[in-house]
Amino acid sequence: MAKTLVILGGQWGDEGKGKIVDLLTHKAQVVVRFQGGHNAGHTLVIDGKKMVLHLIPSGILHEGVTCVLGQGVVISPKALLDEMDLLNQKDIPVEKRLKISSAATLVLPYHVALDKAREKAKGDQAVGTTGRGIGPAYEDKVARRAIRMVDLLSPTRFAAKLEEVLSYQNFLLTQYYHVDPIAKEPIIEEADKARERLKDMIIDVPAFLHESRINDAVIVFEGAQGTLLDIDHGTYPFVTSSNTTAGGVATGSGFGPRYLDEIIGVAKAYCTRVGGGPFPTELNDDVGKRLSEVGQEFGATTGRPRRCGWFDAVAMRRSAQLNSLTWLAITKLDVLDGLEEIKICTHYRYQGKTWAVAPIAIELLSECEPVYESWPGWQASTRGIKTWEQLPQAAQNYLNRLAELVGTPLAMVSTGADRRDTIMLTSLI
Repeated sequence: MAKTLVILGGQWGDEGKGKIVDLLTHKAQVVVRFQGGHNAGHTLVIDGKKMVLHLIPSGILHEGVTCVLGQGVVISPKALLDEMDLLNQKDIPVEKRLKISSAATLVLPYHVALDKAREKAKGDQAVGTTGRGIGPAYEDKVARRAIRMVDLLSPTRFAAKLEEVLSYQNFLLTQYYHVDPIAKEPIIEEADKARERLKDMIIDVPAFLHESRINDAVIVFEGAQGTLLDIDHGTYPFVTSSNTTAGGVATGSGFGPRYLDEIIGVAKAYCTRVGGGPFPTELNDDVGKRLSEVGQEFGATTGRPRRCGWFDAVAMRRSAQLNSLTWLAITKLDVLDGLEEIKICTHYRYQGKTWAVAPIAIELLSECEPVYESWPGWQASTRGIKTWEQLPQAAQNYLNRLAELVGTPLAMVSTGADRRDTIMLTSLI
């Protein structure tokens, strides 16, 4: 049995990672977020009740589990406090279950202002960010001018750093983007409130994880967004600002890569994407509309409609290689119920050549044509099915083909939104 398990998105995000994390957390002692910010969104349905989390790991719902925000996460104090309040209202004692890296970068109001100003200035060429300041916060981190959680603990140091960085950011806002500057005083007030509530949760995360490991704790690492949105390996520039792939686990948490046991790639039984960027299997027809409606394909964080298309095995092969996937988890199989024909993209065609693995450069990807093979659908409901044998034979054939094309064995299949609607094919932890 695995002691450390990574669960991350294999496509463009929104694959249903939150449900998979929540499902496996009943045997875990620690759940870790290692990248992203409150631009992520995990929708959980437990006993018919819906819960949406953006920043706090899905494991927070479990008693006896410590949730961790690593230094690879960028944290908006306001967003974090708002989410904590929501969970407290549901009698979930967040303060007792959550730990935060002292080295995590803060997302502050000027980051949000910059994010929105840039997207507006780009017009039709906008990346399609959530407008929550994530990219600008990561820029400050790389430029070595970030304000971090440890700075929040010292009012004097926080104010001094804010004075310096705000001068720079307001120059950009007013002189380049021609929008209003951000005032310092409200940021100071927000920091004071956050300091009082968060100070006892801020820790040395690498040391905590090291101690957890040597004490034989089961640790789950929870990814946000998806592999194809990775800043280095995704469809650049239509990507997020962090490393969403398995390599980000070590850098974003301080947990050594040699200690990772299993890496699960989560993928929908079809494909979706939010925002701009190439999407070779996108369906702009009645089938795409049906997938969107039946799958309720709207962003958990932004509410934006997701673009829908057939399963892209070419892109998933790239994902499997980048992450060294050991297992595949397929979600939303039930959305395909009732379709007479289901297609799978097995290769791309580009300038007369056939490619089995997706190119990284979007200049090439945008010109690739999908090569499909067709599979018969199943005229029966798979919703809520919990054993492989109960699935229609056509559904079994389809799933086996996906695993074969990706080159990764199936670990589980989700047949509905609720935690219980899952077929477990192997014991992971």
